[in-house]
Amino acid sequence: MRKLYLLAIAIALLPGFFSKVSSSSSPTLKKIAQIDLPGPGGKRFDYLTIDTDDHYLLSAHLAAGLLYVIDMRTNRLVKAIPDVPGVEGVEYVPELKKVYTSDWHENKIGVIDLRQMKVIKKIPTESKPDGSAYAPPFHKLYVSDERGKAEAVIDVTKDEVIKTLHFDSETGMPQYDPVAKKVYVNLQDQNIFAVIDPSNDSVVGRYPVGRCRGNHGMTLDPEHHRAFLSCEGNDLMTVFDLDKHEPIAYLPLAGGPDVIKFDAGLGRIYAACHSGAISVFQEDDPDHFRKIEDFPVNPKVHSLAVDPQTHRVYAPEQEENGKPVARIIVFEAVPH
Repeated sequence: MRKLYLLAIAIALLPGFFSKVSSSSSPTLKKIAQIDLPGPGGKRFDYLTIDTDDHYLLSAHLAAGLLYVIDMRTNRLVKAIPDVPGVEGVEYVPELKKVYTSDWHENKIGVIDLRQMKVIKKIPTESKPDGSAYAPPFHKLYVSDERGKAEAVIDVTKDEVIKTLHFDSETGMPQYDPVAKKVYVNLQDQNIFAVIDPSNDSVVGRYPVGRCRGNHGMTLDPEHHRAFLSCEGNDLMTVFDLDKHEPIAYLPLAGGPDVIKFDAGLGRIYAACHSGAISVFQEDDPDHFRKIEDFPVNPKVHSLAVDPQTHRVYAPEQEENGKPVARIIVFEAVPH
């Protein structure tokens, strides 16, 4: 009897045992809806963001040059806004009812008036504008010019670039920290986490991210002073302590991680991985994190968004079983 007991313990301790049980017996997400979109199927999507005022999901269809405005209450398309060629980053500015798009194919920032549902201005920038972040107290938008190795600072009251910060690295996703009142940006070629003071737009810190390679994606838990980085070079999620300026944990991601998001209400971190999974992690407390599962989705899912009110997860899909599609999948979060 004792031998059987010890054998059971040994099996349970095999690498991956608990994650396999977790994945098969209790998935973290449940598909509840599918939103079919008019853009051509099989074309790459990119960032999504949420307008919580109007309950809109704003989705960039990069290769189609469209920005979709979707009503999350009805899961219906409100408008497919054209004239945003190569749209990547999408950022909503609530007080102005404006959306700012990073239009890679023309190296411009598109300014969209959500009341009119159309592009009202284009702001020239450097090479390959990508992710963006808005700092509300400063009325500034920060846009990573990825291949230009720069960060463009836009005054949204004037819709003008007021400063451009240059780096010796391609720039990844920026984020604004409302607690520290700082802007963070990934310097993905150097595996560096940079800190910008938005009061004067100076770089006030650069910190190594340890074992993380290619820190492109970023999301924050401002309350607990944590950043979560998706490391494209070695498929790791790195937890970065914003007070000590150092990494404190590394957890494995599915292959090809890109956009990463934090749901503060559930303490969950989701990372879209184009190998065909959403990697899901749990923040048990600010110093303890665990991977729950690699939730299977179709391949080439690069992005996702989390509604902080409903905790639903939205992910765009461009193919199914090798066939082209253009749609958003809506998932309900399942307690774990």
